[in-house]
Parts: sequence; structure tokens; C-alpha cells
Amino acid sequence: MKYYIGLSLMANSSMDSGVAILDSNNNLIMLDKLYKMNDIAFFFDNFSSLQYSKICVSLPWDRTMLEGKWRVLSKPYQLVATNKLMPNRANWTQRYSSRGGEYFSNLIERGISVDRFELYLTRQTMHLNSCYLERTPADCKFLQEVLRNEWNIDLPNNMLPMSEMEAIVGALLARESVENSANTRIVGKFKNFNVIDYKTCPQHSELVEQELINI
Repeated sequence: MKYYIGLSLMANSSMDSGVAILDSNNNLIMLDKLYKMNDIAFFFDNFSSLQYSKICVSLPWDRTMLEGKWRVLSKPYQLVATNKLMPNRANWTQRYSSRGGEYFSNLIERGISVDRFELYLTRQTMHLNSCYLERTPADCKFLQEVLRNEWNIDLPNNMLPMSEMEAIVGALLARESVENSANTRIVGKFKNFNVIDYKTCPQHSELVEQELINI
């Protein structure tokens, strides 16, 4: 049995990081919230089937920056620092945090397959973007319903934490990268990790094929 683990990693321990495990039969084995890197390391080190698992870890946004509301709002959208009039003091244009990178590199050295993914890019590719403000209860409920109804994930009716459902997104991508690698692509590198994403949304492809059959 192969296991697919998604980790929605936050930038620091004050926010909850979600972890989700899917098996080869699309069964949701586990959902949980973790906070400190020690907790995350303890979870992976004690998961008995780690050698038979594929892991996808999200890239956390780097929240360290200079003071100023405009910097808070602009940093996630600052792609490259090319303007000489905007010096990169205190790494305020650095979009992603390197949190946990050393530990995940250690997992790779132990023979574990680990990739990274950009959560918001992958949600867009999977058609999981909503019209609601991100990470609000409405956005959370939307994501839960789509994962249940379109991706056939057995989820309870009560609303789950957003971090756990974001981890499910990573677990689904991990499964696709193993079972249908032709539909995944490397979109970039981050600290020597491959950052992967879908080429096309599998659910959308199946819908198009069904429509063509019905014509």
C-alpha cells in the first residue's frame, strides 16, 4: 500500500500546520494540526509507513518584514526585486520561508520522496479557488464541499480547519505525481526542492471526456 502525505506548512509555530494522509484507494487515513517543527519531525519520524509514502509540503509565506502596511500587502505579490529604488532590506521581498528545509532535506537523504508545492497555484490549477476572501469561513466551507463532492474525499459535515483541507490538496497532488506522473510538472526550484503542480486538472479532463462521449 502506498501512502500520500500532504503538509500545509505555516511560516511559524503560532499558526497551525495541517497534515493529511491518503492511501492508494483514496481513503483519508488521518487529519491533524501541528504547530512546532519538533511536532512535525516527531510525526514523520514515528509514521510507520514513511518508506512507502510520497510527501508534498507547501511553501510557507515568509512573514518577516519591515514595518508598514503597504509592505504587508505587497510582499506576497513581489515576484522579483528589480527596482534599485526599492532595496531589499531585511529580506522584505523574500516571498517564501525556508522553515523546515533542513529537516525535509534529511528525509530525502533517508530515501523518502519529498516535493514542495505552491498552495495557491495548485488550488487554482485544481479549480479550487472561490469567490470568497481567502481563509475565511466561507472559503473554508467552499473548499470542503468541493473536496467532498468533486474529489470524492470522505469528509464530515462539520467544518474542518482550513490547514487540514489545504493539506488534503497536497496529498492529492502527491498521489497524482506517483500514479499519473505525466500530468504533473516541475514549476520551479526552492532551496534544492522541486516545486511541482498539475499540468491539467484531472477532474476537468474527466468532465470534458464525458461531455464528448455524450455528444
